[in-house]
Amino acid sequence: QNSYYFDLIEGKILQKLKITPLKMNSFNNYMKSQGKLGGQNKIPRLSNDRKIADPLIRIQA
Repeated sequence: QNSYYFDLIEGKILQKLKITPLKMNSFNNYMKSQGKLGGQNKIPRLSNDRKIADPLIRIQA
């Protein structure tokens, strides 16, 4: 476990996990909108910002 984890929780740096369910095919639609749908494209890595999360939520609307 990260030795700083307790400090991050106590200092309210880390927030509680929030899971937002997506509609079926939302991720495929996102990848298609980025021009990266297909077998030769890599899945985006996790990031500390909302560059992927916000478009995924918008694509469902």
